[in-house]
Amino acid sequence: MPPLREQDRHTIHSGATHPSPTPSPTFRSIDPSTALPLCTIHTSPPSSILAAIASAKSTLPTWSRTPPSSRARILQRTAALLRARNAALARIETLDTGRPYSETLTVDVLSGADVLEYYAGLIASGGLDGENISLRPGSAAVRTSKHPLGVCAAIGAWNYPIQIALWKSAPCLAAGNTLVYKPSEFTPLHAQYLADIYSEAGLPAGVFNVVYGAGDVGAALVAHEDIAKVSFTGQISTGRAVAGAAGGGLKSVTMELGGKSALVVLPDADVTQAADGAMMANFYSSGQVCTNGTRVFVPAVMKAAFESCVVERMRFIRPGDLFAPDTNYGPVSSKTHYDKVIGYIRWGIERDKARVLCGGLGRLENVPPALRDGYWVRPTVFTDCRDGMRIVREEIFGPVMAILSYDTVEEAVRRANDTETGLAAGVFGRDINECQRVIGLLEAGITWINTWGESPAEMAVGGWKQSGLGVENGRKGLEAWTRNKSTLVEMGGTVPTVFSKL
Repeated sequence: MPPLREQDRHTIHSGATHPSPTPSPTFRSIDPSTALPLCTIHTSPPSSILAAIASAKSTLPTWSRTPPSSRARILQRTAALLRARNAALARIETLDTGRPYSETLTVDVLSGADVLEYYAGLIASGGLDGENISLRPGSAAVRTSKHPLGVCAAIGAWNYPIQIALWKSAPCLAAGNTLVYKPSEFTPLHAQYLADIYSEAGLPAGVFNVVYGAGDVGAALVAHEDIAKVSFTGQISTGRAVAGAAGGGLKSVTMELGGKSALVVLPDADVTQAADGAMMANFYSSGQVCTNGTRVFVPAVMKAAFESCVVERMRFIRPGDLFAPDTNYGPVSSKTHYDKVIGYIRWGIERDKARVLCGGLGRLENVPPALRDGYWVRPTVFTDCRDGMRIVREEIFGPVMAILSYDTVEEAVRRANDTETGLAAGVFGRDINECQRVIGLLEAGITWINTWGESPAEMAVGGWKQSGLGVENGRKGLEAWTRNKSTLVEMGGTVPTVFSKL
């Protein structure tokens, strides 16, 4: 398939695209499978960033007073348009991220539409209602109400661009806020399409705005006094900086950061099912998933059988033309990330001295000649790993699994928790009571039993420890975009006072 030729991308505000009034730096969106350019992106200069924020601020009073039922109808229409154009939008996501079309067609747009529909239903059925509490029956009551935060900023990630954009924008807009969204500079193509679809669905001009650029553009958003909340998805070091800057202005934050998640195979587990789970937890999306279970703890007595199952399954990883229906493995997202992942694999071999069970350095086999210049990494499994190894301690965010053996479940839990991160964890085993007991001991905010990776709209997700602040999705995800007002109503006709006449 020939490379996509997209129009240049410019700042979007006030319901339209606005080329910069002065020359601005540019960068290119690159197809990771071929390393060929897709289009040129014009970095939003300070004047355009200010215009986007001003646009969001000007329309806030009207949008925040729009009845929830009316906002819900717009979200529902947006979801319907996304579903109708799923094939075209999934193609854009594949070209921009390098993930196979078989993935993007079934996950990215559709899961984002699910979130829109979920929040539309929630606000239409009273999800933004407050509480009425009888304080002194017949005399006093406390009433609470939920209100929008104001103008918000969302900074997206490059691995699931449109899904993450919808995870942020759907509850933000449902709650009555307006938004300035900055997509990742590595995968920015979806933002124009999403803005157009929101507009077509009836979203008023200025409610959803887009700026483009790297960290300096995100920093300008975070620092602006009119921004009430910042929602960020990305690596821990950047998230700390963003949260620190936002905290200095007492802004609300949601931080969905990285992890080094543990997948614990219990002694009674079905080894084939556990191997299937480990494959999904490490090689789906070429390992570029923040919740990936890259530390796989296996009972020592089961290790050889587990390794054999993993090796047998590796032959079903099929790289190739990303639009071929049987392709299930793509390149990593960029040359920068390719170099990072290869550096970790090299370190694991040369410095950590881990045993390579599969993969390693070298060119990935079975990649067609037309794709040889893309950012393809061999899916790699290290075994005989130790907790102190760099490939075990640090997030690689690529197709790299580390197998660690253990003797007792208590030991596995202790070692699994010995990390500064706490994004996700999973357990495989036949005894569900034991699985639930172990899950209860693992220090992570997103957990699974006998499965891995599914994250429906109804499921609030967020990390523990250094893996984040707050949650996305679910009812709690909507509350994260609101502020509370409490009112005490005195109905008895008498004002309590200590200053009355004796």
